[in-house]
Amino acid sequence: MSERAATGEGQRAAGHFPIAALLVLALAIFVNISIEMLPMGLVLPMSRELGVSESAVGLLVSVFAFTVVLSSTTLIRLTRRVPRHRLVIGVLMVFAVATIVGAFAPTYEWVVASRIVGGLAHGVFWTVVGAYAAYLVPKEQIGRAVAITSAGGSLAFVLGLPLSTLLGQAVGWRASFAVLGVACLVAAFAVWRVLPPVDHLADVATTETGSIAVPVADPDKSVRGVVIAVLSTTLAMTGQYAFYTFIAPYLVQHAGLPEPWLSPALLAYGVMGALAIVLIAVWLGRHALAGVVLCMVLMLATMVVLALSTVLPLTLAAVLVWGLAMGALPPLLQTRVLHASEDRYLQPAMAWYTTGFNSGIGAGAVVGALVFDRVGAGGLPWVLFAGVAVSLVLIAIDRALARRR
Repeated sequence: MSERAATGEGQRAAGHFPIAALLVLALAIFVNISIEMLPMGLVLPMSRELGVSESAVGLLVSVFAFTVVLSSTTLIRLTRRVPRHRLVIGVLMVFAVATIVGAFAPTYEWVVASRIVGGLAHGVFWTVVGAYAAYLVPKEQIGRAVAITSAGGSLAFVLGLPLSTLLGQAVGWRASFAVLGVACLVAAFAVWRVLPPVDHLADVATTETGSIAVPVADPDKSVRGVVIAVLSTTLAMTGQYAFYTFIAPYLVQHAGLPEPWLSPALLAYGVMGALAIVLIAVWLGRHALAGVVLCMVLMLATMVVLALSTVLPLTLAAVLVWGLAMGALPPLLQTRVLHASEDRYLQPAMAWYTTGFNSGIGAGAVVGALVFDRVGAGGLPWVLFAGVAVSLVLIAIDRALARRR
């Protein structure tokens, strides 16, 4: 193990909280999520310039997500012995190049190709970065660490998506792609300078007795717990991205929101997501399961309002509550996966989580496109309602089985 890697392991054992490293991970996640979501806020201008339908632009999200699903497990196996620090830098640079190429794409097909390359990098990025925080901190601090790194995703909703939408409306969608491509290079530089390497090949799920490694039995860890958390993530994200991929036409065409107000509305949604991260850091991070259930119940209530409301102020209020619940849900589900997984299986568990998450994104964008074309934007909230409702049922079954055992 290198000296810097040994230092990182020593900081974990000593309980040192690596705030600078976690903030750099948050920056990388911010840029990554902002690029992933770019087409969502730019559906209308991209559709007009590229000469394709709005649903075709929405399917760029599916192309990206399904590339992750099909490639991430294989790529992680191929790169399993590559130092994690070096791998994060490499995939960020690939992601940056793909995004900049997308900015200059002459046709829709070129944009699709750039999203496929970005998806290849994205799957590796999330599998590695998703587990990185767990290598830096002890178990009791995982919730807090994930809350800090997940703040990058919330900030993408607060600043990344609204600002890229505003920039796309002002000077064209291509400028949004180019700016975020350069930002990805900046994130890669920050990772190189600040993020400590970790020894991801070490078997840390043991306790030392002399020179003999004895496995640690932890009743909170089980394969079933990981599977339920991943399935819940997939279902919730399917509903989320079925709706959120078409949030712009929903708000403008269905709810009657003036198009110039779209960017401020998305900004408000993101601000509520940032508030959710604060709640995780203060309280929910120590009660991941309770937080997941609370967020899902709030989302069920807001989807009923969004499906039935014909009053714009009530619709916007429901969107804000939705933003609060959705801002907290992914990091809480990720924390559940990390808590349920043995330390030696963190990488495979995060690969499953990444695959489940992106399966939900890809399937959600496809389902959303079908519902949007055949039923209209008003049917989208029911898709999210269904995904969250089934997730809650799975969680209830899991808890019932745990009590019987």
